[in-house]
Amino acid sequence: MTDPTPSVPVETATAPPALPGPPPQPPNTIFKGPNGIRAGWRIAVFLAIAAVVVFVFGVVLVVVGLASRNRNAATELSGVTPFGLAVTEGALLFCTAIPGLIMTLIEKRKWSRYGLPLRSAFRSHFWIGGVAGFLSISTCLLAIFALHGFHLEGFAIHGSTIVSSTLIWSLTFILVGLAEEFSFRGYLQYTLTTGIGFWPAAILLSLGFGAAHYGNPGETYFGLGSVVLFGLVFCLVLQRTGNLWWPVGFHAGWDWGQTFFYGVRDSGFPAYHNLFNSSFSGPQWLTGGSVGPEASIFTPIVLLLFAFLFTRVYRENQYQVP
Repeated sequence: MTDPTPSVPVETATAPPALPGPPPQPPNTIFKGPNGIRAGWRIAVFLAIAAVVVFVFGVVLVVVGLASRNRNAATELSGVTPFGLAVTEGALLFCTAIPGLIMTLIEKRKWSRYGLPLRSAFRSHFWIGGVAGFLSISTCLLAIFALHGFHLEGFAIHGSTIVSSTLIWSLTFILVGLAEEFSFRGYLQYTLTTGIGFWPAAILLSLGFGAAHYGNPGETYFGLGSVVLFGLVFCLVLQRTGNLWWPVGFHAGWDWGQTFFYGVRDSGFPAYHNLFNSSFSGPQWLTGGSVGPEASIFTPIVLLLFAFLFTRVYRENQYQVP
């Protein structure tokens, strides 16, 4: 007779308690998407604020008499002079930066998201871009010179005027770079990217950049095509570096070299208080004609060469959006 086997309690397997699922996402509507207010509405708000700022700014100009009473001021505002560019480009920067700052509060985002982080202001990217811009316009003019289309004819200014003009033009073209880069590749580029993607936004805004130059004196369709290409190249630089300080430097360096240093036309505008006198001779495809070297066949060649070399150095995309 065997001993009975002692009974062992059998544990019944129980399923672990179900974990709570992710909180339900708010439904997408015509006004809101996965990233908050839809890009189109944000741009509409931005443009509405900009329109109000432009109106107020215009009223201030009329009150101080800058827009109506002073004929000399109106003349300087119509061409490429330090005073004229400082007023027009400063107004452009003011009328886009103020709405951009307001949108940081509405969207609860940092200012740096829109391309101009203050911690990077006027640091290495800006200066490298400035040198690259100056070397690029110099390369373009050197190619025209090699085909006997460009000639330097000596100094246009002398003595202390060289120092003062160098300083004033340098500050002016930094303002130009800041104004035009933020206006076309700052808030609008960031917001459109969240809606339609980076390169569709870049193409759309670069076409707008070209259209903004349509009314320049003596402008041509080839010159406008170069402006659009400038916009696309600046967008490439923005994508690879992550902010606008490199493009701001390139923009300033190109314009400074073109207008002040070499004294050639800038998008149709004649130079003023430039360092060198210069002249062109030859067909329009070579010299750019009434537009200046931006409409020369060598400008898109130089820009494409620059873009190729740039992508060999800056290989990864640094531009961040949600």
